[in-house]
Amino acid sequence: MKSRERLYFLDNLRTFLIFLVVFHHAGVVYESSGLTASFWIVDDPSTSNLPGLVNVVTDIFVMPTLFFVSGFFALSSLERKGAWRFLKSKFRRLMVPWAIAVFTLIPLYKLIFLYSRGLPQESWTTYFYFSNGIFSMSWLWFLPVLFLFNLLYLLLWKLNLPADKPPLDLAVAAVFVLGFIYTMVVSVVGWIGWTKTPLFDFQNERLLPYFLVFLLGALCYRRKIFDTDQRNMKLYIAVNATAWIPINVYLIVLLNYIFRPGEFVVSEVADLLLLWFSFHLSMLALLYCALTSFKYFFNKQGRLGATLGRLSYGVYIIHIGVMGLIALALLRIDLPGILKYPILTITTYATCNLIAYAYAKTVKNLAATPG
Repeated sequence: MKSRERLYFLDNLRTFLIFLVVFHHAGVVYESSGLTASFWIVDDPSTSNLPGLVNVVTDIFVMPTLFFVSGFFALSSLERKGAWRFLKSKFRRLMVPWAIAVFTLIPLYKLIFLYSRGLPQESWTTYFYFSNGIFSMSWLWFLPVLFLFNLLYLLLWKLNLPADKPPLDLAVAAVFVLGFIYTMVVSVVGWIGWTKTPLFDFQNERLLPYFLVFLLGALCYRRKIFDTDQRNMKLYIAVNATAWIPINVYLIVLLNYIFRPGEFVVSEVADLLLLWFSFHLSMLALLYCALTSFKYFFNKQGRLGATLGRLSYGVYIIHIGVMGLIALALLRIDLPGILKYPILTITTYATCNLIAYAYAKTVKNLAATPG
């Protein structure tokens, strides 16, 4: 019973992260910079400065934390199932839904994109992410990249390499140092941006840091980091009290890069060092805050929490299509963007959960039907 109970906080955290993903993507509809207007599913002219600022912060830690949680559960699944069953289960869970989604939800994305802007619909052959020059696989990038990480981790496990065996403090330091060096090199060689292929989309400067955090999650499982009930409140308070410093440094330098190209806060080299140093420090600080907050204060789960946890993966897969339809309806309503922002977030999240619940119930009933 204790083993199950100590995992409640990770289930609750994962559910909350999926909500933040919805929140983040709803913010893109109403952010005021115009940077996403050319490709996002709906671009509402009712904008606000708040969504863009919030999204810069959520972008630091939401996906790394999801990769951490995935890495934590990867090793337990691998030890329980063995290599071949593990690989098959990950392919079935990640790549099969991805394949279905790219041939259904991505065309829906383009349909809504064109309709919301009053543009004519185009030839059906251009409605797939690999056959047009504007859209990528968008939010679905996470699924094949996560499958790749599981595949690489399986290889490390089979080769018995020491990727998940060092002490935790050394591992955290390695995640920081290696990630920092990697992003600096990527910046210097001019590889910043996205690589888009028929199978994988990934942000070049974040690929290795995300994998390192995935490995950190597996290490925490192996070393039973979360088994203890002890709380280090001094460290917890200290990190929470100081995390705003690197976050604000990152915000200042990043926004300067975006809105004042060619001008620097300090100098070109110093700004680059500040940008990535503060990013990696912020990422690890927010990862720690998220994990410890949920472990200390949200390590119980009621019926609603358990249900939302089971539905969260389905919510992630369908949320952009649902969001696009709701944002389309909100286009016709005369409200400021700052009000539409939470309305779109809450209605999208609630609707996605209802759809996922109805689907799960239908599948369960069909499976129980004799013959």
